[in-house]
Amino acid sequence: FFSETSSSYQLINMTIGLGINGFGRIGRLVMRAAMDDPEVTMCAVNDPFLAIDYACYQFKHDSVHGLYAGTVEVDGDCLVIDGTCRVRFFAERNPADIAWGDSGAEYVCESTGIFTTVEKASAHLDGGAKKVIISAPSGDAPMYVMGVNQEKYSSSENVVSNASCTTNCLAPLAKVIHNNFGIQEGLMTTIHAATATQLVVDGPCKGGKDWRGGRSAMSNMIPSSTGAAKAVGKVIPELNGKLTGMSVRVPTPDVSLVDLTVRTVKPCSGDEMKAALKEAATNPESDLFGILGYTELPVVSQDFVHDARSSIVDAGACIHLNDNFHKIISWYDNEWGYSNRLVGLAKHMASKE
Repeated sequence: FFSETSSSYQLINMTIGLGINGFGRIGRLVMRAAMDDPEVTMCAVNDPFLAIDYACYQFKHDSVHGLYAGTVEVDGDCLVIDGTCRVRFFAERNPADIAWGDSGAEYVCESTGIFTTVEKASAHLDGGAKKVIISAPSGDAPMYVMGVNQEKYSSSENVVSNASCTTNCLAPLAKVIHNNFGIQEGLMTTIHAATATQLVVDGPCKGGKDWRGGRSAMSNMIPSSTGAAKAVGKVIPELNGKLTGMSVRVPTPDVSLVDLTVRTVKPCSGDEMKAALKEAATNPESDLFGILGYTELPVVSQDFVHDARSSIVDAGACIHLNDNFHKIISWYDNEWGYSNRLVGLAKHMASKE
């Protein structure tokens, strides 16, 4: 994948060069997703809080998704993946000091959770990156959800957001329902797996404001706020102000569920609602093919570990009060599905260059 010169690594194929800042849960899984995609080449990782040998171990071993199927080794300042892909490893605290350009990383996944504004994330451009994708909602960066509004991306935008995992599950549902029946209003609850922001045992919550968030993730179901539903209004402007929601964190390590209750403008039966969702999920001509899923099997959360789709409608769990009031249930692997969408967004952006 690379030819080594005296000072840099040069891409010798025509794939997209990807770098990752922040080698946590999402950063490592974005790297796995990139390694699975022949159109993407991993070039560099930056994390000032990991020694390279520990980063190697963390990438290889994953308690949810299992051992990495290939080989992972350390050679100097590089992680060597599958014997051929040399990934430069940096340990810079300031994004502007990361030599993305020298390593061939044109696109950077910003997954530290710290540099989530356009101004802060733009520091990566000083290191030679051409585009930055924030792996979190952003207060001011344009937000894109694959299958929903990625066509609005402009090549003049250098910093964008891949929204949140929950928005990536919810927005495809909202798009299909609104396009077919119109959404008058709706409420969402996500039953969400635990994340790294939570505590294993009771302790002071991070930031000191969310007292419930300081309670043990292993022992409790924890109500929490989320902006995922409101964010749908940013990717589908006609739904702005029509959706809101909340989260309940539960003691599982991965896979979450969206419970969307909507009042539709146009009456439809439960079967008509499910037929519209199934058509969007299974028609190869659909914008959501491969992103939205649909199942009629009696599934549970473990059935969706490592599922690369953003949202999988559980037809058997959906209920309908009347022809204007519907509850839609959809599953998502909040780690793996999201990571694949981020790689997909990078590819889409590159196609517009």
